[in-house]
Amino acid sequence: MTPISHYAVFGQPINHSKSPRIHQLFAEQTEQVLSYDAREVSANDFQQTAQDFFEQGGLGLNCTVPLKELAWQFADKLTQRAQLAKAVNTLALQSDGTILGDNTDGIGLVTDLIKNQGLTLKDKSLLVLGAGGASRGILMPLLEQSPQKIVIANRTVSKALQLASEFKQLGAIQGGSFEELAGQSFDLIINATSASLNNQLPPLPANILATNGSCYDLAYSKNPTAFVRWGQQNNAIKSLDGLGMLIEQAAESFFIWRSTRPKTQAIIALLNLERPHF
Repeated sequence: MTPISHYAVFGQPINHSKSPRIHQLFAEQTEQVLSYDAREVSANDFQQTAQDFFEQGGLGLNCTVPLKELAWQFADKLTQRAQLAKAVNTLALQSDGTILGDNTDGIGLVTDLIKNQGLTLKDKSLLVLGAGGASRGILMPLLEQSPQKIVIANRTVSKALQLASEFKQLGAIQGGSFEELAGQSFDLIINATSASLNNQLPPLPANILATNGSCYDLAYSKNPTAFVRWGQQNNAIKSLDGLGMLIEQAAESFFIWRSTRPKTQAIIALLNLERPHF
């Protein structure tokens, strides 16, 4: 009988997590024998709990808020995208006993945008709202698509400028304030702020979404977020939340752990069907 491989997601809060369901669907589809559960783990307890998990035979962890920076410190080795993101959402036990840290958020976003939504990023003008960890995790994969430029807008301008400076070797990127966006036009606006969690909206000037432009909120919820509604009201051809990104980043983690890549479209369709239609 094939032994069960153990995986988990750590976070606080964690009750809302769709990850166990997603990974169970991946396992059934790819005929993998594994368990994946969600565990409420505080920042104070993370180091010891993660160590115990791997010592007791666990093979891989996902880490969500507020543990991604701690997971970055916990890993023995980091991928390049994790190094730049300074945050890790995927920990994987290696054959030599070391723990590899990776960040699959950005590749999950890009896969959803290009493969699932049919958007083109090459030579496009991109606006990223917010200069926190969520923004940092997506910048390298976005820049690898050769956009015309990426602008980071943030309330604390110094943070936007600092973040742009850290990634400037990868492509055309600049930071600034929300006020400086007035008069500019963007093909894709990505909300990486936490405003949606409080049903609020970043302070966006009018008319900054280009004709045939799209909006994407990294957050997801049962009902449209304030930013998704803003995109709809501003004639976005697509105004999306982060459910597709969630599933695609999970698929990337699954591939890192199991060396097999699940098909995601049917699972995205299924989870979309299970929430109120909008």
